[in-house]
Amino acid sequence: MAQLFFRYGAMNSGKTIEILKVAHNYEEQQKPVIIMTSGMDTRQGVGMVSSRIGLEREAVAIFDETNLYEMVQKLNPNAACILIDESQFLKKHHIIEAAQIVDTLNIPVMAFGLKNDFRNELFEGSKYLLLYADKIEEMKTICWFCKKKAIMNLRVHGGQPVYEGQQVEIGGNEMYYPVCRKHYFNPDLPGIDTKGN
Repeated sequence: MAQLFFRYGAMNSGKTIEILKVAHNYEEQQKPVIIMTSGMDTRQGVGMVSSRIGLEREAVAIFDETNLYEMVQKLNPNAACILIDESQFLKKHHIIEAAQIVDTLNIPVMAFGLKNDFRNELFEGSKYLLLYADKIEEMKTICWFCKKKAIMNLRVHGGQPVYEGQQVEIGGNEMYYPVCRKHYFNPDLPGIDTKGN
């Protein structure tokens, strides 16, 4: 029976590479998938799913006005699975439409994204995935500054931590770091290595 999955993790926890792996596994068995991503993520271009290890793939871009249920019916109502990257940027109606895909079309939907923003507040998409998902799983990574599990995302600007401001500012390792709670409040920023070496 199809289910709505939410797999969340801090930055650098391997969410996108997991999407590409799952897609490969389905397609190797001749089972078609639909890969989607938020149209807000423009780092590699709109409608691109791109991992930090260099793998990328085209995806269907989701915008505020997109109806996911109608989109899946149009693209392939017989898809084996729907995979959604950057799901934190989705709106409440997108999550309800994803649930409708599961419940009506019997297609599993796997959404991957951040749970909390740099202010340590829930994104809209994440909030409603936590409420509507059948299964929720954390993808783990380590803190940028120590060996503890990263549970938060630290935004940095000009070498200083940022705790207030606009929720969405697209960026990568140059401005966001996966951190534990201790280093969220007390980041060891002098001499930070943005390449992770």
